[in-house]
Amino acid sequence: MQSIRSVLASVLAGILFTLHPGQLVAGSRIKDIADIEGVRENLLVGYGLVVGLNGTGDSLRNSPFTKQSLESMLERLGVNTRDAKLKTDNVAAVMVTANLPGFATNGSRIDVSVSAMGDAQSLQGGLLLVTPLMGADGEVYAVSQGQVAIGGFSAGGEAATVTQGVPTSGRISNGAIVEREIAYDLAGKSTLRLSLRNPDLTTARRMAGAINTYAGLPLAVALNPTSVQLTRPPSWNGDMVSLLAEVEQLRVEPDLPAKVVIDEVSGIIVMGENVRVSTVAIAQGNLTISVEETPQVSQPGPFSQGGETKVVPRSSVSVEEEDGTGLIVIKNGVALSDLVEGLNALGLTPRDMIAILQSIKAAGALQAEIEVL
Repeated sequence: MQSIRSVLASVLAGILFTLHPGQLVAGSRIKDIADIEGVRENLLVGYGLVVGLNGTGDSLRNSPFTKQSLESMLERLGVNTRDAKLKTDNVAAVMVTANLPGFATNGSRIDVSVSAMGDAQSLQGGLLLVTPLMGADGEVYAVSQGQVAIGGFSAGGEAATVTQGVPTSGRISNGAIVEREIAYDLAGKSTLRLSLRNPDLTTARRMAGAINTYAGLPLAVALNPTSVQLTRPPSWNGDMVSLLAEVEQLRVEPDLPAKVVIDEVSGIIVMGENVRVSTVAIAQGNLTISVEETPQVSQPGPFSQGGETKVVPRSSVSVEEEDGTGLIVIKNGVALSDLVEGLNALGLTPRDMIAILQSIKAAGALQAEIEVL
């Protein structure tokens, strides 16, 4: 009987260890809200030539760098064109960019983007010649070549042209081969940091607590609002990769600051759920002033001498003021839904709502940060 009870207790403990409270609460996975130290992309850039364009390339007179690059390439191939007057418009100088993923191995392929530098009209149908891609340290990490695919087009005649998208920018899928690996021993690490994509002290503490609850050991500690340090214990049966594979699936409820994001160009307003407003009264009304010009032509009478035809200005000015809805009182500490309902009761446009939110903030009644894009 004692043995049966001990077995049941161990099984129940195993279930509770697997289904810990951090996993039962709805939230975001750690892998979706944090980055792992050392696991990152690296930016690559290169300069090359696109050939095979149907008369839409650079004009060599206006793009001397294209001419010099073309002459240098032909010289490497055993063709001397230094004293010749090149007039081809089927070549374009381009910048080639790519992102080298973390732990990319030799021989793997990555996508590249191609953008014209000169006065080329389109890269449609072009072929990128062999182009080395370098990192910030000046070393070559990949080599690119291939057919350029663009997402736009340009067509027209002598009197009109039609352009859709950006025909001077394109992409080559799997257009570069990785030639140099970036060494990073992730498996052998004993400690590393998890970096929050949205820094927050509460979220960092919750993340560390979820990891420690799962492992039953103090493996994680929040260093600051951005970083959580993870330590692999000596008793862990595996390397750092296996520990991260377990940790990144844990769920954490992120805590967001009270913020209102405003895009004045498009009139978009985004509010966080923690936005609160102190007691404030709001009134809104529109004043419209219209000025209409209706010039008239004044002509001299028939058979008059010395008369002159003139344009006489005529202006009509009208003022119209819409009836306001009066003062709308928003009570202290209202939630986001109540705030939106109160502002909508005024019949506001997005532009008016932006102005009112900024005025509430200026009055000190908006308990949130306003970020204007």
